[in-house]
Order: sequence, then C-alpha cells, then structure tokens
Amino acid sequence: MPPASAPRSFVVTGGGRGVGRAVVERLLRDGGHVVAIELDAGTLDWLAAHPSAIGVAGSAADEAVTEEAADRAEHAAPLTGWVNNAAVFRDASVHSAPAREVLDLVHTNLAPAVVGATTAVRRFLAAGTGGSIVNVSSHQAKRAVPGCTPYVTAKAAIEGLTRALAVEYGPRGVRVNAVALGSIATERYAAYLDGLGPDGAAHVEEEMGRIHPLGRVGTAAEVASVIAHLLSDDAAYVTGATIPVDGGRSVLARDPEAHDT
Repeated sequence: MPPASAPRSFVVTGGGRGVGRAVVERLLRDGGHVVAIELDAGTLDWLAAHPSAIGVAGSAADEAVTEEAADRAEHAAPLTGWVNNAAVFRDASVHSAPAREVLDLVHTNLAPAVVGATTAVRRFLAAGTGGSIVNVSSHQAKRAVPGCTPYVTAKAAIEGLTRALAVEYGPRGVRVNAVALGSIATERYAAYLDGLGPDGAAHVEEEMGRIHPLGRVGTAAEVASVIAHLLSDDAAYVTGATIPVDGGRSVLARDPEAHDT
C-alpha cells in the first residue's frame, strides 16, 4: 500500500445515492480520488462539483464497466480500495415466484460483488501493492426477513465471498471485509415513510427505535465512516471480518419486520 499521505484512488459501486454516495463523499473529504459506478446516470450529476471524483454510468455487474472504472481510478492515483455497495431491493418467495425469478434476483445482488471483487483483486495483484475491498452486506444475511429470500441469500453469499477472498489473497496483501447494515436512513427509506402517511411513518419510526438498541435508524454517513476505516491503514490487521453497522439490531434480535407473502 502507498504511504498514508500518498494520493490514493477508490472505486465505489452504487455511488450515486444513499450509502454509496455517503462513502464517496467521505473518501473525497479524506483526500482520495473516487470513481463512482452507478446504473442511473442521472444520480451522478453531483460529482461534477468535485474535481477528484469521476462517475461511470453502467451496471456494476458488467466487467467492462468495472474495468473502465479501475482504469480511470488508476489514472488518477494508485488504486487501493474498492467498495461493492450496489444492490437491488426486490422481494420474492419460493411459494409464489418461479425458481428462475428467485435465482435471477439472487444473481442481481451477488453478481456486482463478484465482478467488482474480481476486477479489484486483479488490479491489486498486478500493481503488487495490495489493497482493500469492502462488501456491503445486511443484518438479513444472518437474520432473515420473510419475503426477502433472494436478498437474504445473496447477502449471505457475499459474506462467504468475503471470507473466501480474505483467505486466498491475504498472503498477497489484499484485505477483504464486509459491513452488515441494519436500517439506514437513505432516500429509499424516506420514500418508504412518505408512502405510509404521517401515522404509518410514526409507527415505523417507533418500531425501528424499539428494535435497535441505540433507539434509531442509522445514517449513511455513519456507515461511510466504518467503511472508510476498513479501507484505511488503521485497519491493516483486519480481514475476513463482517462488521455489524446496525445499532445493535442483530444483537437484540427482536425483529418483527415482515413482508406480506
């Protein structure tokens, strides 16, 4: 890895909004060069105000897109970190959805992590400098929510991928970790509350306070701070770990959330 004071570049998938945007903003604030991959090109417009940020529009599951992002990152500074954040939230149950649909949804959430990690590992090994990968998982990887089988399955696989890569590439200087998120206040969460109306939103907020020991949902910036730490040299002896960033939700394990099935 380059010295802490040396210029560094990072790639963040799903970097246009929500947690991904918060990660991009944090890494920029810390002095990094950041390439954000985003399927929705319109969510990348805000990057124009940041001279050290570049947007790449396309699917994080497309190796041509991740390779382009890596090229642009390396052009700016040595590539030292990669964040696999891109995800799709769609529910399905095996009793009502075809198996092919369930498998396709698993692939939709798993493929960006596999493709991103593949590109990152190859670039780190080619440079001979090592690097750090952070995969974004969910509390659901260990505590499933009814109706969310594809998402739960994909996130559990991503945590397995994290451990496998950490073991295989640790000897070559590549660290791989994951963060398992609880409920985070993002644009998606705000839109969900808006759709419930004032009474429904108040009920959900009360329930979220009850199932998180810290009494609230988290912020995207709080997630970004943990990811930035895992990417940094301060976490140089941390690999193969899945760090809960969930306000204690997984520890309390009082989770009545369910989806209609």
